[in-house]
Amino acid sequence: MDVIDIFEESEAILDGHFALTSGRHSDRYLEKFNLLQWPTYTEQVCKLMADFGRDFSPKTVAGPTTGGVLLAYEVARQLGLRGIFCEPDESGGRSFQRGFQLEPGEKVLVVDDIVTTGGSLVETFEAVEKAGGTTVAIAALADRTNGAVELPVPFFSALSIDIPSWELPDCPKCKINMPLTQT
Repeated sequence: MDVIDIFEESEAILDGHFALTSGRHSDRYLEKFNLLQWPTYTEQVCKLMADFGRDFSPKTVAGPTTGGVLLAYEVARQLGLRGIFCEPDESGGRSFQRGFQLEPGEKVLVVDDIVTTGGSLVETFEAVEKAGGTTVAIAALADRTNGAVELPVPFFSALSIDIPSWELPDCPKCKINMPLTQT
């Protein structure tokens, strides 16, 4: 089964008018938890992410809260590694808490759910560096920029799809007063 089929079968692709976490608006939304609630689907897409990451010989898999927690766990399980996560901290960025630590120079595969601007990936990358590790590659469940996001290390997404998003004044759905769904 193709990844797009998994997203469609799990009803993870929604149409409407959505306010994204990034602050942008979109007429389509990828609801990762509609997919992640199904272990079989999660295992299939994480296998693609693990297969990509394996080539970089990571020692740890790390993701950001919230969706990145499940992905880090499952990708790490498939690679036989540990999976950890970072969460928002008082500085406005992310850090590893709950006793998670990295050895100096420890190779880390960063994973995340949906890439819109790359913001949470950059925050996770920075958390790895702050903790003394080295991000060797990044893998995502889906990249809604269809490859337009620029990241400092090799990047893979199980699904690459072009879903436009707009700043508030440019949103065509706002211009027709379509009701907004917060994500």
